[in-house]
Amino acid sequence: MADWKRGIGRVLYPAYEARVLRRLPGSLPQHVGVMLDGNRRWARAVGRDTSQGHEAGAANIEPLLGWCDEVGIEVVTLWLLSTDNLNRPAAELEPLLAIIADAVDSLAAQRRWRLHPVGALDLLPDDVARRLKAAAEATADVDGMLVNVAVGYGGRREIADAVRSLLHEHAAMGTSLEELAQILDVEHIADHLYTKGQPDPDLVIRTSGEQRLGGFLLWQSAKSEFYFCEAYWPDFRRVDFLRAIRAYAQRERRFGS
Repeated sequence: MADWKRGIGRVLYPAYEARVLRRLPGSLPQHVGVMLDGNRRWARAVGRDTSQGHEAGAANIEPLLGWCDEVGIEVVTLWLLSTDNLNRPAAELEPLLAIIADAVDSLAAQRRWRLHPVGALDLLPDDVARRLKAAAEATADVDGMLVNVAVGYGGRREIADAVRSLLHEHAAMGTSLEELAQILDVEHIADHLYTKGQPDPDLVIRTSGEQRLGGFLLWQSAKSEFYFCEAYWPDFRRVDFLRAIRAYAQRERRFGS
């Protein structure tokens, strides 16, 4: 029965996807953040080990970026590894870091997207940090969608790093703490975030049925729309993405007014 249903889905979903795509309104997000959640639970559900779950998740990144290109998204932020994830056992963490680095290398080799690592790279193994920086350098001249690769990323850590950078900058200029306190506003901090100069995310998507931010783009997502999808990340399909975009387009964004 399950095979029969999958067969019907393979026939009907392309037509349904094409219909959703044709009917998308013009108010589409400029920046989409994606929390790629559920690799381990997917692996348990299908009887595979954790590394295979992470590999399946990594394999779904390129299709997602293609779907984003298809509808004209300008910036995508992918949360691949949090600062909390760095506390996982070495037996899981080391293969996961290798999978992430290989996935980023593969994306860079295509030269379709401009890659930008965001996160506390100093917390990562030297080789992984080096490969992420090399991917950014190799794609710096690519005229394509900007893809933020969030590895070793935590929203609280980002804000702390931004404040630290701001303090260092003003200390170098001779600004006293009292003077800084008098002029400080939100834009001063925003100018020191990992995503400085980029638009804030219009839409944040989280897979796996979890309905929480977990520290993702805490500063930038203050006015974002959120879409929670039940599918585990390796099972996230083009139709799921298009539904998220459609849901965003149907909402009325008032920004507090």
